[in-house]
Amino acid sequence: MSAGVPVPCGHDLAHALRQPLPGHPGRLPGPWRRRRNRATPARSQDDALLAIADALEVRTAEIVEANAVDIAKAREAGTSEAIIDRLTLTPERVRAIAADVRAVAALPDPVGEVVRGQTLPNGIDLRQIRVPLGVVGIIYEARPNVTVDAAALCLKSGNAVLLRGSSSAYASNTALVTVLRDAVGGAGLPADAIQLVPGESRESVRELMRARGLVDVLIPRGGASLIKTVVEESTVPVIETGTGNCHVYVDAQTDLDMAVDILINSKAQRVSVCNSAETLLVHQDVAEAFLPKALAALAEAGVTVHADERVLALAEGSKATVVPATPEDWETEYLSYDIAAAVVDSLDKAVEHIRMWSSGHTEAIVTTSQAAARRFTQLVDSTTVAVNASTRFTDGGEFGFGAEIGISTQKLHARGPMGLPELTSTKYIVTGDGHVR
Repeated sequence: MSAGVPVPCGHDLAHALRQPLPGHPGRLPGPWRRRRNRATPARSQDDALLAIADALEVRTAEIVEANAVDIAKAREAGTSEAIIDRLTLTPERVRAIAADVRAVAALPDPVGEVVRGQTLPNGIDLRQIRVPLGVVGIIYEARPNVTVDAAALCLKSGNAVLLRGSSSAYASNTALVTVLRDAVGGAGLPADAIQLVPGESRESVRELMRARGLVDVLIPRGGASLIKTVVEESTVPVIETGTGNCHVYVDAQTDLDMAVDILINSKAQRVSVCNSAETLLVHQDVAEAFLPKALAALAEAGVTVHADERVLALAEGSKATVVPATPEDWETEYLSYDIAAAVVDSLDKAVEHIRMWSSGHTEAIVTTSQAAARRFTQLVDSTTVAVNASTRFTDGGEFGFGAEIGISTQKLHARGPMGLPELTSTKYIVTGDGHVR
């Protein structure tokens, strides 16, 4: 299965997964299947990652040219500007992606790390160590940077990766995977450790979701509909990533200017990503002083405010675009220049609202009260709780992970930005000296 080859009618991905690869006996992906090829030292993987980063920069024009094909098709189809922004690759963005790959190469190799260990009372030595997950399938939408992030993280953690991006980014993903495979093969590792699931039809997605025993885990990354479909229909184990209905709560005790800065950065720095803020909650004691400043700043940023009655009353005379909020607004991940806003009676009421409507991604409190910060972080059960910081920091790169495979909002195995450790499982090594039970 080579990158960029269309799926013939009736293509059977499971059949393709079982076929021997050129130069590699056995089924996809050769020596990377279910185990790390220990004949390949971690240094070789780092060399391959650095080769990928260099190749991305050298072949930027080729990548951007392919991306332009996808952008043109998206505009013809009437795709929203938020999605087009996620889809777009510029030379600057390609350089940033290459920098992320170099950051991944510089990270410690998680495979073989001892999670815990002890000598048991009977003298047996027990160690729990990290091992690769095996073959990781990634199903994702629109964002071609995920192609590189996922490949780099899987390669570093000893996994093989099957990439299935959306049809809207097919030209971009094909070009990127071609660059990745050329670089990996040139560095002496199996190019087939990175593969693009070919084709643009949904049939290939369904085959991937049913490749249990051939694919070890699936990670969907995209909108609520995609994630729901993969979780409900896949027979392959799924690590569930989630949508980002993120909240900024401005407490009664706060620095108003800091609160405005954090709000605008959280909402408007880049609206098309899952860690942008979608709801503003303001304590009633500070609403009259804060909201005029906030609404003016939101208006300058071009943000439409979907307001409850109390915000509407305080918005009279404002230059901001303010519309009455509907019940649907509180649960909406806009991914656009829109934000829902409400005044709450207390911190506990803010938490109650978040518990009702949040997707469990990221919530922020802006406060000068240590007691309020402590209570908020204790009561809010999301993957990330920020105190006096933008929601936009919930990101693998910002957390020092180099990149991320996605942001998991579930509570099993991985939660929050998923870096290298989250792409490993563990096994126990039991060492005795003729011990019998």
